[in-house]
Amino acid sequence: SEFAADVPRGTRVVDHYAALMRDPDPAVRTAAADRWDAWESTHISLDPAWEPGPLNEDLRVRQNVATLVTHYWSNDCFLTGDRVVLDRAGELSGIPGVLIHGRYDVSGPAITPWRLHQAWQGSRYLIVETEGHGGPIEMGMTAEAIDGFAQRGA
Repeated sequence: SEFAADVPRGTRVVDHYAALMRDPDPAVRTAAADRWDAWESTHISLDPAWEPGPLNEDLRVRQNVATLVTHYWSNDCFLTGDRVVLDRAGELSGIPGVLIHGRYDVSGPAITPWRLHQAWQGSRYLIVETEGHGGPIEMGMTAEAIDGFAQRGA
C-alpha cells in the first residue's frame, strides 16, 4: 500500500512516520499527514457509522494528529521498562476511571482495556457493541464520565 511503500526494511512504520512529521520540508509533512489520516480513516472503517473521506478535514488538524500520535507511539507512549501501565495498575487503586471501548476498534483490541480494568480496582469498563474507534456513542459516554468526575470533584 502507499501508506507503507516508502518505509525502509526493518523500520517500524510508526517510527518512519514520526520522522516524516519532523521533516523540515512542509510538503513532506503534509504528504505524510495526509497518508496517516487516510490510514486512520480506513482502519476505523469497521465502525457502522464510518463514511469514506478524510478523518480530519482541516490540514492543520491532520498534521497535529499525525505528529502527536506518531510521536507517542514511536516512543511506546513513554511507558516502557518500569513505567509499563499494566504492571503498575495497582497504583491507580482508589482513583476513579472509566475505560470506554468500541467493539469494532481494530487499532486497539478489547482485551487491552479489559486487562487494565481487571488490574485497576475501582475502574469501570464500558464496551460499545455498535462502534469502532471513537464513535459518537463513545464520545457521549466520555463526556458523561468527565462530567461525573467534575461533579464529584474527582
